[in-house]
Amino acid sequence: MKSITIQGTKRESVGKKSTKALRDAELVPCVVYGGGEPLNFSAEEKAFKGLVYTPEAHTVSIEVDGQVIPAVLQDIQFHPITDKILHADFYQLADDKPVIMEVPVRITGRSKGVVAGGVLRQSFRKLKVKAIPANLPDEVVVDVTPLRIGNKIYVGGLKPEGYSFMHPDNAVVVAVKMSRNAMKGGAAAMDDEDEEEEVVAEEGAAPAAEETAAE
Repeated sequence: MKSITIQGTKRESVGKKSTKALRDAELVPCVVYGGGEPLNFSAEEKAFKGLVYTPEAHTVSIEVDGQVIPAVLQDIQFHPITDKILHADFYQLADDKPVIMEVPVRITGRSKGVVAGGVLRQSFRKLKVKAIPANLPDEVVVDVTPLRIGNKIYVGGLKPEGYSFMHPDNAVVVAVKMSRNAMKGGAAAMDDEDEEEEVVAEEGAAPAAEETAAE
């Protein structure tokens, strides 16, 4: 997984007055957990551009007073009106310690159901995964080629290598729905025998319940 560097300055004071002064100076108050005592620091807001305003997933190298800390972003707060970054929480990485982070979902292939006039519905743009740092994926690739109208791909039908998902197996990642155009064009008849098929893990049965999640 790609990494970006954030240069920071250790914070000696963490009170409200100090925090306001940092924000007025276009600096972001930050904290790193997971390495013993939390480390409070500040960084320029522009340093977050390559971490926050991108669809890609990254780890972070935080450089504070000559110390380099590998970490992942755990939480970030934005101003509700200006969208300025108000605060960022990081979690320190260790080679043998699993960490949870969100990675983007990349759809590949062209669904048979879409070719027949259906509509592809993607429930997750990102998925939460858990892995040791060396096994964190850059993305989760989902091939939708086999999907016909009425088919779905569940989290349980994906095959992660070296990591696991922090979602229930019956969470729907992507589905092909019937559209008005498909109905008018007779696609329903073409896909009738496959309408109830669901793409799941080879050894698993279709889940009894579905969970539609926001990204």
